[in-house]
Amino acid sequence: MQINVNTDNTIDKHQGLDEHVENVVNSSIGRFSDQVTRVDVHLSNEVKEKKADGGQSCMMEARVAGYAPVVVHEHAADLHQAVQNAGGKLARALDSALGRLQDKNKHTSPVVDDPLSDKHLTDS
Repeated sequence: MQINVNTDNTIDKHQGLDEHVENVVNSSIGRFSDQVTRVDVHLSNEVKEKKADGGQSCMMEARVAGYAPVVVHEHAADLHQAVQNAGGKLARALDSALGRLQDKNKHTSPVVDDPLSDKHLTDS
């Protein structure tokens, strides 16, 4: 699973931030790593001032093979908290989305071989 971290120009991107995001994503949705191909994380400060309080935003978009992307948004006063909360939301959203996908696959009628269907019965 590939994890991409993107920030707007109001967020100071550094290695510690990338590591925090990767740790949160892996701990939150690691169990889905076989189905999720990529997670794009977008971090921003909605107030648009670096020293402003609050307005930290985290958007996570998980790309799932054979399914529409799953997207969650979270806002918090602290960027790390926004990332943590978004990770939890993404885990719940993937649980729901992939559960529906599995249920859909389980409810499709399996083809049953009917031994009588190939026989041609003739009345005498």
